[in-house]
This record gives sequence, C-alpha cells and structure tokens, in this order.
Amino acid sequence: MTGHSVLKPLPPTNDSPLLRTDFSDDARWNELCAAIQAPSGEFRAYVSPIDDQAFDGLTAEQVVEVADGSGQSFVFIADRFAITNREHPVLVVDLVEEPGRTFRVVPSEAWGVENNLSLANMDSKSSRTRRIPTGFSAASRRPESLS
Repeated sequence: MTGHSVLKPLPPTNDSPLLRTDFSDDARWNELCAAIQAPSGEFRAYVSPIDDQAFDGLTAEQVVEVADGSGQSFVFIADRFAITNREHPVLVVDLVEEPGRTFRVVPSEAWGVENNLSLANMDSKSSRTRRIPTGFSAASRRPESLS
C-alpha cells in the first residue's frame, strides 16, 4: 500500500469479504467477481466484493490488521496474482486460527471454502490438506497434488 500510514478498517459485511488489493485491470476484476459469485450447481459463494483503492497493495499481514474486529474468520483477496492469472486463484487469508496464513483457490471452487469456513464445518487447515505445485488449492483441477 503506497502513501498510507493509517490503514482503513475492513467495512462490515454479512457475507465473506472479497477484498480487491490490485487495481491494475478493472475488466479482470469484474471477471473474477462474476466467476466467484457464479453458482456451481446448487451451491455458490456468498461474498461481498470490496472495491476501494484505500486497500491497494495490502499484504496478507495488513489484511489481518484491517480485518481486526470485523467478526470475519477469513478474507478472500483479489491480489495482483489473482487479477492477472487466467484462472484468477484468489488468496484466502486466515484471520482466526493462524492469522495471516494463506492458500489459494480458484473461483469455481471458492464456494466450498466459503460455505464451510463460514459455517465452521472446516478449518482453514483442513481446506488446505491437498496442495498442488503452483500453490493453488487442489480445487484448481490440476492433475498433480502434493498430498
């Protein structure tokens, strides 16, 4: 985050926050938002996109700081990698168990992470049990896993 000494708090939302931290491409941001909110059969991720340049360039550690007191247990982040990569793998940041710990998930599979973490059916550690070499969640549909 450039030029900001005081971090703005995460705005309140009833859904899981999808925080934009890269503002390099509005069209790709809109594509990512549409993809993460698209239903997958009978399921969908309940997210609230947060599109505020006050959060430009935030790191995962800074997101933990701005989310303090928000009541959220995790945040989806649309960082530069998520915006520029064709699969749009969003960064998931743990705010409770091990604040600042992260993993990535592609939008078409984000509903499983969001639904389960929101309902406390799965902790962030369980959702990261299968990893693939690129660092995406196994949900990215890559053939190899590091399980």
